[in-house]
Amino acid sequence: MINITEHLPVLIIVISLMSAAIIPIAGRFNRHYSWYITVAVTFVSFLISISLLNRVLNTGKISYWLGGWQPPWGIEYVLDYLNIFILLIVSFIAFIVSLYARHSIEKEIAEHKISTFYSVYMLFIAGLMGMTLTGDLFNLYVFIEISSLAAYTLIAVGRKRNALMASYNYLILGTIAATFILLGIGYLYMVTGTLNMADLRELLPPLYESKVVLTAFAFFTVGLSLKLALFPLHIWLPNAYTHAPSVVSAIMAATSTKVGAYVLLRIMFTVFKVEFDLEVVPVTKILLVLSSVAIIAGSVLAIAQTNIKRMLAYSSVGQIGYIVLGAALINQTAMTGSLIHILNHAIMKGTLFLVIGAVVYKTGIEDISGLRGMGKKMPYSMAAFTIAALSMIGIPLTVGFVSKWYIAMGALNAGMWYFVPIILLSSLLTAVYFWRIIESIYFEDANTEPQNAEYSQIRNPDDAPLGMLIPTLILAGLCLFFGVAAFLPVSIAEKAASMLLGGM
Repeated sequence: MINITEHLPVLIIVISLMSAAIIPIAGRFNRHYSWYITVAVTFVSFLISISLLNRVLNTGKISYWLGGWQPPWGIEYVLDYLNIFILLIVSFIAFIVSLYARHSIEKEIAEHKISTFYSVYMLFIAGLMGMTLTGDLFNLYVFIEISSLAAYTLIAVGRKRNALMASYNYLILGTIAATFILLGIGYLYMVTGTLNMADLRELLPPLYESKVVLTAFAFFTVGLSLKLALFPLHIWLPNAYTHAPSVVSAIMAATSTKVGAYVLLRIMFTVFKVEFDLEVVPVTKILLVLSSVAIIAGSVLAIAQTNIKRMLAYSSVGQIGYIVLGAALINQTAMTGSLIHILNHAIMKGTLFLVIGAVVYKTGIEDISGLRGMGKKMPYSMAAFTIAALSMIGIPLTVGFVSKWYIAMGALNAGMWYFVPIILLSSLLTAVYFWRIIESIYFEDANTEPQNAEYSQIRNPDDAPLGMLIPTLILAGLCLFFGVAAFLPVSIAEKAASMLLGGM
């Protein structure tokens, strides 16, 4: 008798991949079937993630061998405190965004492309979950390519002509990043003869001074920094988020770069050891500088924007800097803050992009100036935006405050107090570009003329449909809930941070 629960680590990916093949067929009968399948599959994936989290918390690390082949000869999926935390984030955000997607997609994507969109969406999610679960480097590369190719398509599938150029630019830079990663994998395989991450961890220490290993690590660092859009390798991100359909901007901002950050941490601290990062290659010093610049530059560039989606895109560049800064400080408190910020930024930025998607759906407005008086027209959506904006600033009792506090305390514990003013300055800059929007929403008179002729009949739009509003309010509520009940995610993040820094 087969115990299906033992196969959940692979089923969560197989179900998503199979749904990607089924969705276009179902869509031929009724395009709404595509959405129903997407919601059902992402919900099942979320439930599986919760089940796997419970197993990891109760039994510790789980190892699953594909086909029964023992690693390093076979592919191994590994579940530990780190990747189950990331898997839960990805599956939950995927479910929330799929719930939201129906109305938004019908407005922003041509009808004949809707089934294709949901199919590619599931490929994207399957790729992200595969990147999270795999313990094999080449399998990691395969899933990176699956998610990347899906992302290029999702960006280009909208009605905007600029989306094609944004997708093409991302394709070029993403291909360069993937080439760097593949070269790094090849170099490590050349000197060790294995692709299994746990096996590599044991075989690499005597080879740390090898030029081949040092080159491989350099390729990994550059390639993954491109994937997660670490400043100054972020140039693909603003156009991708700005011109993609709103649903795509939301799912990518909330998950894609976060999984890229996870992979960088996995390579730095589990394939290589902390000693390598500190003593052999000064990568932490380089990342401390780059992340600090990213935190400030992202905020400054966000202030200069007039398009709300572009502003949020540059804001993401700064928030990615927080994640990298916490990891590069190499201590328990800061690493916990880094991991918590992966969750917190996914929730905050997901909320903000979903709100903007609702505004686009109702009014067609993307310019910041067009949001004047929107607090009266779309009160619930704007309330969600305000909560997420306050969280981005780092107001106490919101999730943004929790991760910034941990990273700041980690900097003090490391004797690097000068990073605290950087965090404070960034928060002030964030307050500047979000407050101008909040002020415009609530304290200025609404535009009398619509900015988009397509929506000229909408003079006094009401709030978004419930199908869009409820998922948005759920994420906004979590910005407050996890700000107050921070001990829930922190308890897992602390264990994951200890694992990364403790040599497990």
